[in-house]
Amino acid sequence: MTNSPPSGSDTLTNFDRLHPEIRRWIWEQKWEELRDVQDRAISAVLGADGDVLIAAATAAGKTEAAFLPVLTAVANRKERGFSVLYVSPLKALINDQFRRLDQLCERLEIETVRWHGDAPQSAKDRARKSPRGAILITPESIEAMLIRRPGDAIKMLGTLDFIVIDELHAFMKGPRGLHLSSLLRRLDALTGKRARRVGLSATIGDLKKAAAWMNPEQPETVSIVESASDSPELRLQIRAYSDPVDADDTDGLEVDGRPIALDYIADDIFKNLRGSNNLLFAGSRRRVEAVADRLRTRSEKADVPNEFFPHHGSLSKELREELEARLKKAELPTTGVATTTLELGIDIGSVTSVAQIGAPRSIASLRQRLGRSGRRKGIPAILRIYVRERNLGLDSGPLDQLRLEVVRAVAAVRLMIEKFVEPPIAETAVATVVLHQTLSLITQLGGARADLLYARLCGAGSLSAFSKSDYIALLRAMALPEVALIEQAPDGTIMLGEQGERLTAGRDFYAIFATDQEWKLVASGRTLGTIPISNPVGVGGIVSFAGQRWKITTVDDPAKVLEVVRHASGKIPKFDSLGNEPVHDRLTVMMRSVLVADDVPSYLDAQAAEYLFSARETFQELGLDDASFLVDGRDTHVLTWTGTEMNSVLAFALSAAGLDCEVLDIGVTVMETPPDTIATFLEQIAQAPPAIEDIAEFVENLRTEKFDELIPEEMLRRLWANAHREEAAKLASVARRLVSGAP
Repeated sequence: MTNSPPSGSDTLTNFDRLHPEIRRWIWEQKWEELRDVQDRAISAVLGADGDVLIAAATAAGKTEAAFLPVLTAVANRKERGFSVLYVSPLKALINDQFRRLDQLCERLEIETVRWHGDAPQSAKDRARKSPRGAILITPESIEAMLIRRPGDAIKMLGTLDFIVIDELHAFMKGPRGLHLSSLLRRLDALTGKRARRVGLSATIGDLKKAAAWMNPEQPETVSIVESASDSPELRLQIRAYSDPVDADDTDGLEVDGRPIALDYIADDIFKNLRGSNNLLFAGSRRRVEAVADRLRTRSEKADVPNEFFPHHGSLSKELREELEARLKKAELPTTGVATTTLELGIDIGSVTSVAQIGAPRSIASLRQRLGRSGRRKGIPAILRIYVRERNLGLDSGPLDQLRLEVVRAVAAVRLMIEKFVEPPIAETAVATVVLHQTLSLITQLGGARADLLYARLCGAGSLSAFSKSDYIALLRAMALPEVALIEQAPDGTIMLGEQGERLTAGRDFYAIFATDQEWKLVASGRTLGTIPISNPVGVGGIVSFAGQRWKITTVDDPAKVLEVVRHASGKIPKFDSLGNEPVHDRLTVMMRSVLVADDVPSYLDAQAAEYLFSARETFQELGLDDASFLVDGRDTHVLTWTGTEMNSVLAFALSAAGLDCEVLDIGVTVMETPPDTIATFLEQIAQAPPAIEDIAEFVENLRTEKFDELIPEEMLRRLWANAHREEAAKLASVARRLVSGAP
């Protein structure tokens, strides 16, 4: 072990600081040395008493970096109660880590127990009677313990020394992260002792923000251990394919007997991925099934065993676990065709390559996925990106000619190489989490006064932005007779109301995240279909669906129904960003940089290179180097080259002026309006930008989180405004830039 000191040396290495049984275990594993991040983590954990953030690439040894020193620190503890709490977003990841740690913990006589809905009940029963060692758990199981067995929670979790948070980046955004942040504060309050936090992640862009999430009151005390190891060699290709000009359903079957792009993509996947272990991220569940079916059919026609299997949230746990086990054993060549379900750190071993259908929209996700390949020393990481464009016809619009799918793929790769990762966006789920945690804390305590509830939940941390006045308004709304979530005793104690008791009694109360919601599109009483919606919409807004544009006339938020009428605008561009993951400003800025550059990346296939060349020619011919307006028939595309959030705010500001708008990745489309008219409105915005509160009045689909239907609409509108205040502050400068034509 090269980390050991030379014979006769009095200098102790970090390896020497580890427990003797851990050192013996390392020798038995035949490790040549500790990895850089592991060596430095030992000093951070054993040489200080603060929180520790460990940031390193996938398969860089983060788990051992955390647990080797943590287990050393608690090995001789005799006090009753668990000493280590490991929190993971996934049950499957807990099961993986349990298998990795159980043997080592057994040698140290440290008991370990998995604690989630699918874990063995007998082990949990033993842990209740004699809690010691390490407990591996999900946030939802912590929630269940606090409200179902508060006495057990105190006995088991009231004397924690360490809380290890895996996949920290997954908890730094969305309601689940707010939920965990609140749960950790509640755990601290059980006995008044704050356990040390150890955070693990492979994809964090701003380490200081991550430190602030871990310790909001003293972020400067968090020790940051960032791996200095080099990334593996990257082998990359972007392949481009075209769909027939009249192919509106690009995940469906052939068009009039002609193959669509997905058929050609399946041919290439079958040719290049068969015979090895791979991950293929296909996007939506529908596309996952469409691709997996095409690959199965090709296997049958070739009379070879099928190696391609779907993996998404709608499949049974048994089917998902069968695929995960097959990938991990690596005895048979296997390709998992997945949504985002195989993105996080489930231990499936190292795969030969990673492939993705569609240009990346998130650099963080792209980095996380790529980390699955090239995990062994000296083995390159391999990434294939398949993009689909539309064959150009006589009525093709200029946006199709800009080949934005290919452009975004190149831009994403450039940002990935620059090691950019999107920062967390402003949260709009605060109210739903505060309501949920209020009901949970009342259940745990059996009742409490409003000031104690507010202090426990919103006194510090991720929920501290929720003001006292908002909290009082929320409590009053929860106490309304028609809501009946809570009621107040004469002495001021707040208790559960009838509906509150019913809600907290259900098993589905533990989870704060909502299932994916599809919105139904209805025109003249006829259902057109359903689509997911991630962007805000309002009456007068435009939705693209089934090759047509539709104008929204009514938004039924509780029922998730959009009533629409056909819009007379021309043929829509290939892409429709309404239901897609938002894109960051940096990605759209990089897309523009790709269009004005003249280099041709070597990782483009011939078709992608041809598309990029023609896109750049079109960009110059249309004069977009110094212009912001692109006329498309009777419509005008306002090219902001900003991200989804900024484009949404601009679209609502223009809608407030009576214009029909559609939000794009790179700007806003204004229907049936010439550039000079839009410029007039933009000049008005530049001189007197509307307040974000006024803009918020046009947002209709505010109820996006699990318990939003129980929250007053005016509060949700105000919170949306607060979350988009930064974009509103930039509105005037963006408008001035657009009018001037400056890039």
